[in-house]
Amino acid sequence: MKLLKREEMNPEYQWDLTQIFPSREAWEEARRRTAEKIGKISDLRGTLTESPAALRKAYDQVYDAIHDAELVYVFASLQKNGDNGNSEYQEMEGIAMSLYVSLEAQLAFFDPELLSMPSEQLGLFLQSEELKPYRHILEDTARAKPHTLSEECETMLAKLSDAAQTPDNAFEMLESVDMSFPKIKDEKGEDQQLTHGNFMVFRESADRRVRRESFEAYFGEFQRYLNTFAATYSGSVKFDNYFADVKRFPSAIERALFSSNVPLSVYDSLVAAVHEKLPAMKKYLRLRAEILGIDDLSMYDLYCPIVKDVDFRVSYEEAQEIVKAATAPFGEEYGRLLDRAFSERWIDVYENRGKTTGAFSCGVYDVHPYVLLNYTGTLDDVFTLAHELGHAMHSYFSSREQSFANHDYRILVAEVASTVNEVMLTRYLLRTEQDAGRRAYILNHFLEGFRTTVYRQTLFAEFERIAHEKAQNGVPLTAQALSEIYRELNQLYYEGAEVPPLQDIEWARIPHFYRAFYVYQYATGFCSAVSIASRILDTGDPSEYLRFLKTGGSDYPIEELKIAGVDLTDPETVRKALEVFENTLDEFASIL
Repeated sequence: MKLLKREEMNPEYQWDLTQIFPSREAWEEARRRTAEKIGKISDLRGTLTESPAALRKAYDQVYDAIHDAELVYVFASLQKNGDNGNSEYQEMEGIAMSLYVSLEAQLAFFDPELLSMPSEQLGLFLQSEELKPYRHILEDTARAKPHTLSEECETMLAKLSDAAQTPDNAFEMLESVDMSFPKIKDEKGEDQQLTHGNFMVFRESADRRVRRESFEAYFGEFQRYLNTFAATYSGSVKFDNYFADVKRFPSAIERALFSSNVPLSVYDSLVAAVHEKLPAMKKYLRLRAEILGIDDLSMYDLYCPIVKDVDFRVSYEEAQEIVKAATAPFGEEYGRLLDRAFSERWIDVYENRGKTTGAFSCGVYDVHPYVLLNYTGTLDDVFTLAHELGHAMHSYFSSREQSFANHDYRILVAEVASTVNEVMLTRYLLRTEQDAGRRAYILNHFLEGFRTTVYRQTLFAEFERIAHEKAQNGVPLTAQALSEIYRELNQLYYEGAEVPPLQDIEWARIPHFYRAFYVYQYATGFCSAVSIASRILDTGDPSEYLRFLKTGGSDYPIEELKIAGVDLTDPETVRKALEVFENTLDEFASIL
């Protein structure tokens, strides 16, 4: 199927960005006003330590400028995500990013000046009622004192931040715009144009030839540019290690975890728990091979449903109703907000030429969240819709209940609300579906959730850590070196499955690697979500969870999760979730 241009698509299934700015002209005017506000930030220099009232005034002025800069950037970025090949949108995003860089440069004096005050004075500021709205922010700033450099150095780092986006930008342009894929023959033997979006469909095909040929064609295109992808990723890792080094962190991973105040033990215990449960994955792969009747189970056989003769195609309109029903235990207000998301065009639904692949949610303070999908009508797409709407509702509630300064939740909790929705959807489908074949299909999907979100993302987390450590130790991250790391991990995690050589280069297509040490939070989020959803369904009480959704960034994520009844510092949280995987696997096997 030939992809349509953006302007050829039905606008009713595209997000309405006029709710942020009604026109390019309004955006330009907002950009100009924001630039003026940013220019005035330097007037605050030398006033921060005068009194709590002076610091409160400074915080108010700074967050007002950040709020406006965020609107300017988000509008441009969302426009570009809808059509990455549009030169106007590319220019707009570049202008907006420059505005952000200017803001960061202007703010370079802020933390060093704030932290120059004696500890006793800082303690008095922290107790001040005047600064109560910014207390957590001030506490977090004080915590970062050992890693805060001089004003001159912070200014230099701020100015470097724009250039540091180059590896990610290069990856995005190559992967989303410049690359094109060959045609393949579908199950009927008809030619089909391979795209990022429909590759996800072809790899689930019941026809092994289609799975193999789509895998070879898709990954083969990445192989053509493998040295380029290695260069972009290596550049990204070098920037990560550089920023960690100059900020006085032992490693890039510790710098990444520090931002959310997450102990390194959380990362280590996740990997240890998953390694402990690798025999369960081996058992699952053995069952998959047996059901498919394949002696040489390959990595391209891992995504196709293993329950035969189940047609689970779902239209977008049907998906809306299913997600609403699945999340009904959260209450009427949650349902009304979902209706708004569907009717007020918060969601960009279908794939078009140049559109960013995958899916994401983007909160916009004082407006509402936006969601990007590439919907193709599979059950996976229904789960993606539920997932991204979980993000969106988290953003909506946090924005409504918290000030702008405290609304933005940390990454560690970002994947919890989304995955709670996925677990709720699974439980709803299992409650309402009587057909044994479909129930087995749903159980298989839940097992795949564990495989792809806990096991696979933990594999990614190990890959990132090894790559960063090798680079830190002076080992060049060539295409061969990266592929060898990835191959060894696949052989460890997927023992019992054949790992074809093309699988070794999958690292080249993972956009999240350009946001280092992000992906482990998918795994911890899934494990947290299993616990939260079970508690809500067992008690019928979503109040603790809804309170969690409203916390935004007002506390550290480990503490926010405790509101919802989850303690990630306890290794049992991950172990118990993986026990659910083992129990589900036993139930699935018994049904089959």
